[in-house]
Formats: sequence, structure tokens, C-alpha cells
Amino acid sequence: MLNFPPWKIAAILGVCLLGLIMSVPNLFSRETVESWPGFLPRQQINLGLDLQGGSHLLLEVDSAAVVRDRLESLVDEVRAALRGDGQTIGYRNLGVQGEQVVFDLRDAADRDRVSTALAALNTDLTQRQFDIEIGDNGRVTVGMTDSARQQRISQAVDQSLEIVRRRIDEVGTREPTIQRQGADRILVQVPGERDPNSIKRLLGQTAALSFHLLDMNTSVADAQRGALPPGSELMAAYNPQPGQPAEYVVRKRVEVAGENLVDAQPTFQQNEAVVNFRFDSIGARRFGDVTQQNVNQALAIVLDNKVISAPRINEPILGGSGVISGSFTVESANELAVLLRAGALPAPLTVVEERSVGPDLGADSIAAGEVASVVGFVLVAVFMFVYYGPRFGGAACVALVVNLVLILGVLSLLGATLTLPGIAGIVLTIGMAVDSNVLIFERIRDEVQSGKTPLAALDSGFREAMRTIVDANLTTLIAALILFYFGTGPIRGFAVTTGVGVVTTMFTAVTFTRMLLAVWYRRTRPAALPV
Repeated sequence: MLNFPPWKIAAILGVCLLGLIMSVPNLFSRETVESWPGFLPRQQINLGLDLQGGSHLLLEVDSAAVVRDRLESLVDEVRAALRGDGQTIGYRNLGVQGEQVVFDLRDAADRDRVSTALAALNTDLTQRQFDIEIGDNGRVTVGMTDSARQQRISQAVDQSLEIVRRRIDEVGTREPTIQRQGADRILVQVPGERDPNSIKRLLGQTAALSFHLLDMNTSVADAQRGALPPGSELMAAYNPQPGQPAEYVVRKRVEVAGENLVDAQPTFQQNEAVVNFRFDSIGARRFGDVTQQNVNQALAIVLDNKVISAPRINEPILGGSGVISGSFTVESANELAVLLRAGALPAPLTVVEERSVGPDLGADSIAAGEVASVVGFVLVAVFMFVYYGPRFGGAACVALVVNLVLILGVLSLLGATLTLPGIAGIVLTIGMAVDSNVLIFERIRDEVQSGKTPLAALDSGFREAMRTIVDANLTTLIAALILFYFGTGPIRGFAVTTGVGVVTTMFTAVTFTRMLLAVWYRRTRPAALPV
């Protein structure tokens, strides 16, 4: 048990040296580390929201909008079903009322045909999606079932979660926390973000982009008086500027949708900030057809039902790319490009809770943690020196320092986020490391008192205590894994530091300390162990 060949000592010291190298970047600022040569490690432990401050937002998905959108699309499906068999079923007043699609049959004798036609709407074999009722007066109502409504909202929340993640990642934020909370809410925590309004601007827009033709035959004044053709609507300008129209009359038909957009980048054109966009092959073909068939017409670029700009088509645009201009600043052009690249939200998000965590609280916590760690380490070192002597107490203190260095090195290598609960996990595992040394030394002391030789006492002490140490740490490691799997946010941070600390504790207590005492024993060959 105390046989340590040179290769084994070199391997143990190599692990310690690697941990030291990986933990060194945490002693410098991020700017300093970024300037280091490429071959040097740059990974640092990321500080969580509670340690470096930042923005905390709780967003709620507009469930009513999700259901309304589904019902509006259901209107088209119902209309297609009533015309699907080649023998059109007469109806009138088709539209959305409340949370149902409603229409009246022109002939009550069509009840059976309607029932057969609408039954095709329930295409999901696992659950019924729509409740269909036909009254005696010929009034037909089609409504979503509760399970279908919940499934639709859940899918919208999942999709919103992914879009929010893309938008936050696009601005280069490090280690944000983005997770679902409850049925229709999303928690967003962005460490280091001092301006929560910029996050709200980024997440507060649906970013549904579409291209419409302007209605050149209807003036805004006529539209404001209510003289709107059936296929047109009045839309406000996105960012109205003096001397430019505040409203536009646009065709309702979407010529090209933003879902075909594959890239958007801010750039400059004639000393103005603009956004350059590019379509996929399908979008490029549609965009080319629209611009080819409508030369000299105005094409409105619409974002969230507001017209960004309405340039005139001077010639066909067949390359699949274009430019959005609209009196942008550099910041607003960059934000629009981010929104377009990330995609559109399926429903608007509402901020229901907003908190800004200042960095002072985190700085105070870090300073208090440093003081507590130093005081605790000194007290533990004094106790170990006094109770177990300089040889064994010194070995325990060196192992404690190595344990802390390895924890920081592994956390840096993993790019883990350190929070206040994470610091608690580190302190807990340091205490467990001391406990492990105490268990070993007490066992060695018992072996010495039973009359064994120093070498036999050392060997027996490590061997017998190791089983207890492994059992205790293994159960703690299992608990940490369970916390990591089921926990979220700070709970996971605690689980990560505890799990890493357990592994490094077992290494330093069982292997590193034993190596130190083995080397000391081989060099000194004491007649009695000073423990």
C-alpha cells in the first residue's frame, strides 16, 4: 500500500500541476487572460448572477394569442374542408367567436355532410383535437379540446424557449440561465448584464417579418375614413420620422414570409445603418417572382405588423438578398439583425417579474467568502498541527490546499458557473477532506496503540480507513448526481461543486496524503510515528 514507484509519484504530481495550471487564469481579469498567447489556458470559472450581478426576468407567453392564432388558421382549414369533396357545402358567417370557430349552414339538411367533412380535422390518432357540435338551427361550432389547447401552449413555450436562447446567445452573453417555469413562463437570468431594458427590447418583440405590396390605389386619408378595400389594411410605421409617413395602406396578402430568411447582418449603405438579409432558395425564388412581377410598385417590409420601410421596386431582385433601411442607429440595426437571425416568437412575451441584481452584493459575498475561507483554513491548520503534529498535520494541510486548487482547476476546465450555493458546496467538500484525514490518522493512531510497527500501522491505517472514506464520499456523490439531474439553476451549481469536490477529496485524502507520508517514511525510517 505504501509502495510508490517514481512513475506513480510523477503521475500524481502531474495531476496536481495540471490542476494548478488550469486554476491560474482565475487569478487574473478576463481582459488580461484574453490577451494571453493561444497555448496558455484561458478558461475561467464563470460567476453566477448572485456573484457578479445582472438581470433577472420572468417572461410569460401570451397563451390567448397562441390559441387565437390556432383558431384563425382553423378557419382556413374549416373552409377547405367544406369545399373539399367537390360539392361545396353552403355556409355563412364563418369566423372566430370567443374560443371557437363558428358558422351557419345555409341548408340544415347538410348536417351529415358537414359532420363527415369536419371529422377529417381530427387527424391526431392519439387524442381528439377538436370538439364539433351542430345545433338544430344549423349553427356549427368547432372548438379546441382542453388537451389540444394545453399541448399547443406547451409547444409554443418550448419554441419560445429556443428562440429566447438564440437571441441571448447572439449578443454574446456568457452563461445565461434560460429555463421553463410552470406551464407558460420562462425564466431568464443574464449575469453581467447591467441594462435589463436591452434584454427586454431584445425579447419583447415577436420579430415576425413579412413582405407585402403597398395598396397604391387607396390613400391613407381614405383608409382612415374607413374606405378600405377588403384585401388591404392600415398599418403604422415602425419608427416614424419627421417628413415620412406615419401609416401605410398595405395588401393583407403576405408575398414572402420571414421564415425563409437565413441570414441578416447590420451594415452601412450611403453612410446609413441598414440590415442586409438573405433568403433560402425557396424565399429567393418567391422574392424574385414578386419583384419581377411588380416593378415600379412599392414593397412594404413589415415587422410585427408595423412597416419598417416601403421602397419602390426599380428592377427585379433575383439574387435572394436585399437591404432593410429605416432610419436605424447602429445599435437598433444590430438588434434587428439579431432578431431576424434568431427567428420569430410564436407568441408575444410579457415581462411579469423584473429584478436587477447589483454587483455590490456579489462582491460583498465573494469578499466574505474569502475571509471565511482564510479564517477557516488557518483554524483547521492550527488544529491539525496541534492534534496530529507537524508531520501528519502538515501533510493534511498540504492536501487541503491541493484539493482546493484541483476543485478550481476542474471547474475552470468545465467552464462551470459559480454561485453562492456553489461556494457552499466547495466549503462543504473542504470540510469533508479534513474529515477524511482525521479518519485516516485516527485509524493509524489506533494501529500504533495496538502495538504494530510504524510501517504496518501506516499501511493498515490507510487501507482500513479507505473503505469508510470511499463509502461516505460515494453516497455523497450519488446525492450530488441526483441534485444535478433534477435540480435547476443554483441547485445544479451546488451539485457540480459538491460532485467535483468529492472526487478531488478522495484523490487528495487517499492518494496524495498517502504519497506524502510514504515518501517521508522511506527517507526518515522513524522508530515511532509522531501522530
